[in-house]
Amino acid sequence: MSTRLSSAEDYASLIDKYDTWMFDCDGVLWHGDRLIDGAVDVLRLLRNRKKSVLFVTNNATKSRKSYKGKFDQLGVEAHVDEIYGSAYAAAVYLSSVIKLPKDKKVYVIGMAGLEEELRDEGVSYLGGTDPADRTLEPFSLANFVLDESVAAVLCGLDTTINYTKLSKAFQYLTRNPGCQFLVTNEDSTYPSADGLLPGAGAVSAPLRFALGKDPVSIGKPASTMLDCIKAKVNYDPKRTIMVGDRLNTDILFGKNGGISTLLVLTGITVEDDITGPNPSSIIPDYVTQYRR
Repeated sequence: MSTRLSSAEDYASLIDKYDTWMFDCDGVLWHGDRLIDGAVDVLRLLRNRKKSVLFVTNNATKSRKSYKGKFDQLGVEAHVDEIYGSAYAAAVYLSSVIKLPKDKKVYVIGMAGLEEELRDEGVSYLGGTDPADRTLEPFSLANFVLDESVAAVLCGLDTTINYTKLSKAFQYLTRNPGCQFLVTNEDSTYPSADGLLPGAGAVSAPLRFALGKDPVSIGKPASTMLDCIKAKVNYDPKRTIMVGDRLNTDILFGKNGGISTLLVLTGITVEDDITGPNPSSIIPDYVTQYRR
């Protein structure tokens, strides 16, 4: 059963118990371009108490450097090396985990931020924001030239997704031997200032259906993201807590990584998801009383 936090004493005790605080961003710190009330105050309090603050997001449209711009715009203190996005984790996975050979490439379904992280990690790619792929013209195999050096397809959130991109990705995955199918994250939706929109998981869904297999997921709740953090940050799992608004990503990420979890009801998850007639089997360690 989750511990409900309501009094000042509850929160003071929680702060004393944990040294490293990992925060999701969308739905926890902000909605679109609107800050969530109290978010900046909480972060300031933690920093004043000498706590380590990290931002762990499945956002794959921005690089860490560009994502830092959003923190600055909203007046949220953050440093680039405190930000761990799924775009960065995907690039590190390719360069340092599977060690993609330098003569191999990645076909990207995604946006400029994902490309930037791949470049910074020395990973060669094609697709992505290439104007040739941003077309509504019918795709034809007769006009397609297979690049045999493509060894992986990486799919992230892409707001210009189209049939050409899906078709090219499908060709590489079915015709290039050993080509790996990777996704930055499997979020079905993401919260914007005006409501939910389809997420990276929805973008990759047609490929999953066509291929009849699931991809390797890099972002939350997969342990790959935590492996990336472990390589950069020295922390004690027993004194670390993940703060998030989604049970099946943020909270499950914490559970999978052996760290404590705090669910906030300011984003995706609502009270009925944890106490309703069909509650989730994913149980956070703590739940805040504050609601959106």
